[in-house]
Amino acid sequence: MASLQDQLRGLVYSTEHGETCPACRQPLADCQCADEAEAERIAALDGVVRIRRETSGRKGKGVTTVHGVPLAHDELKALAKTLKKRCGTGGAIKAGVIEIQGDHRQLLKAELESRGYTVKLAGG
Repeated sequence: MASLQDQLRGLVYSTEHGETCPACRQPLADCQCADEAEAERIAALDGVVRIRRETSGRKGKGVTTVHGVPLAHDELKALAKTLKKRCGTGGAIKAGVIEIQGDHRQLLKAELESRGYTVKLAGG
């Protein structure tokens, strides 16, 4: 067991690198964790875009969700913007899933198929 003196001699705090990533312990400027996670998410997709209508957890309000689009976050954000504009409603991106307010499954299916994606209507 280390003595009390040995325990107290260790580095307590350093401002040499600034903030560090909790996962890889690298400075935030050098951290690649987000890029690796994005690449893993895209690699795990099967190439089929799934569109479904959900109401759970939204107080009965329906939203159309688009899962499985194999794009990076910035490109996904741009696609979501064009889809929202096409439907004339609002929406959001949450964890790689595009949410469009209202039931626009057929319109979104036609739009994504015209962009070259394989699309399935999932759910009921």
